Amino acid sequence: MRVHWHRSDIRASDNQGLAAAAESEDEGEGEALPVFVFDPDVMDHGSPPRMAFLLDALASLRETYRERGSDLLVTRGDPAEELPRLVAEYDAAGVTWNQDYSGLAVERDRRVREALADADSEYETFHDAVHHEPGSITTNNGDPYSVFSYFGEKWLDREKEDPYPEPDGDDLAEVETGAEGTNELPTLEELGFTEPDSDLPDAGTEAARERLESFCAEDIYEYGERRDFPAEERTSRLSQDIHYGTIGVREVYERTAEAMQEADSEEAEESVEAYQEELAWSEFFTQVLYYNPNVVHENYRGFENGIEWREDEAELDAWKAGETGYPIVDAGMRQLQRESYMHNRLRMIVASFLTKDLMLDWRAGYDHFRTRLVDHDTGNDNGGWQWAGSTGTDAQPYFRVFNPMKQGSDYDAECEYITEYVPELDGVDPEVIHSWHELDEAEREDHAPDYPAPIVDHDERREEAIAMYERARGEDEDDD
Repeated sequence: MRVHWHRSDIRASDNQGLAAAAESEDEGEGEALPVFVFDPDVMDHGSPPRMAFLLDALASLRETYRERGSDLLVTRGDPAEELPRLVAEYDAAGVTWNQDYSGLAVERDRRVREALADADSEYETFHDAVHHEPGSITTNNGDPYSVFSYFGEKWLDREKEDPYPEPDGDDLAEVETGAEGTNELPTLEELGFTEPDSDLPDAGTEAARERLESFCAEDIYEYGERRDFPAEERTSRLSQDIHYGTIGVREVYERTAEAMQEADSEEAEESVEAYQEELAWSEFFTQVLYYNPNVVHENYRGFENGIEWREDEAELDAWKAGETGYPIVDAGMRQLQRESYMHNRLRMIVASFLTKDLMLDWRAGYDHFRTRLVDHDTGNDNGGWQWAGSTGTDAQPYFRVFNPMKQGSDYDAECEYITEYVPELDGVDPEVIHSWHELDEAEREDHAPDYPAPIVDHDERREEAIAMYERARGEDEDDD
């Protein structure tokens, strides 16, 4: 018997570490004992939406194991103490787990390895959350890529592994269901969290597979052309599933490869590849985080001088509440409140607005997203925020500032998305909504008295933001 320590792999299928624990050829080791440890250090960075989704996903996984005559052992505490204890208690030969890549995870794994070694217990780890482990796709000099385009080309060209088999009942250790202190899930309250005030997606492998199948049956063929139009929702909505590992990356890629084979036009094939490229982006940011763990708190890209971020709690609060007076921005922020999710185009728009129009530190936005998003992923979110703030790898140029009104008219011309999340504007002519920044007080009062005026002037702040970045770069304010 070997313990399999579940972390961000809340599934029994396509799970490399679990499969290895169940398939050991050594006598007496051919069973996997599934375990999940609620780590206080990890929960310190948690939030109600994410912890609620995690608990639901664990409940689904536990049911999968119980249907096979096993169970999910659940404990709370320091994994460096809990895992050696469980190995001794169940007389297990060792532990398997799949690696995570944040600085916190790397340090935790180091301590667990040392504790298991001190207990004379074997362990084996796997790169299960990515197709190509950090360091396997590098420049010709062997350095990690800091630009996505070359990384992405190599990622798309590399062969992908097939999904790993799901253990059956004979591969899993028998555990008495309901044994005290071993396999009961805590409540949100017991973990120190309140119930989320948003609607969350269903959790678990079955729900993830339904989302994947629905996407690959139709929308993936329009993804390349229509993914940026939030009212159409042509995205997969798999981000939380991939982050928590309720579905395996190999299974996702395999299904997209099948969709590629079923494509009936060159345009459809290009659209499938556009989605696969997004999977590559995720692994690119994972690699950036792995080699640069400090990017969670520090700019990836250095400047000669510090960026003179403004500090304005009133403007930050208006942004968080979706009360900026810029309709597309407010719609995105209110979708975040309602669903703990935001369409990807909107994530770019609201991040640009915070860092360029409000000139507030990207870290304030990252922290807010971390508490609100159900799909928060350290690498992806940090990469996105530093991209928007022109401080990250492959970041947008500092002088590229999204015009929020143009973004609204380009990607939500009929204001279907805007009025879904900003009901104060329901029934208002789209032309009026897209020209909200140009209206006078009386006109705004006439059309939508409950919706605020813009809190800043975009054109003025754009110029101020560019000058702020130029000072940080050590350039003369008057230089072009």
